[in-house]
Amino acid sequence: MSRDIDYGNLMHTAMRGLIKTVLQDVAQHGLPGAHHFFITFDTSHPDAELADWLSDRYPGEMTVVMQHWFENLDVGDDGFAITLNFGDAPEPLYIPYDAIKTFVDPSVEFGLRFETGESEEDEEDKPIVVEADMAEEVEDDTPHDAEVVSLDSFRK
Repeated sequence: MSRDIDYGNLMHTAMRGLIKTVLQDVAQHGLPGAHHFFITFDTSHPDAELADWLSDRYPGEMTVVMQHWFENLDVGDDGFAITLNFGDAPEPLYIPYDAIKTFVDPSVEFGLRFETGESEEDEEDKPIVVEADMAEEVEDDTPHDAEVVSLDSFRK
């Protein structure tokens, strides 16, 4: 019996574990320095929890920012809960890790993008693409070396 190693799924699991580890550290110690996160997630994911008015306004995906004001960050095994400020109104959210489409920390030009797509063989997620150029410009004028890693060359 032949079996293949599912590197794409293993990469997704590892990168979602990285997000979980980062969020656990932020929950315990707060955001260090200029770090902040842009997290885009699928609002229609069956386990995502957000106010009806938010899901109506963002029916496919939504990007939230963790920076100056957030509270009640609770990091779990399958996702995280957080309260964010929307127009001076606190709103609780629950975001499953597998609903995350992008995770970007522009302060250090780091970003993860979880691409999905259908192939002839299966409908699994494609391997992750780590892109430093997804981040917005850093406010200081210090030059930064960005590195883009693409896994396309390893696909058959």
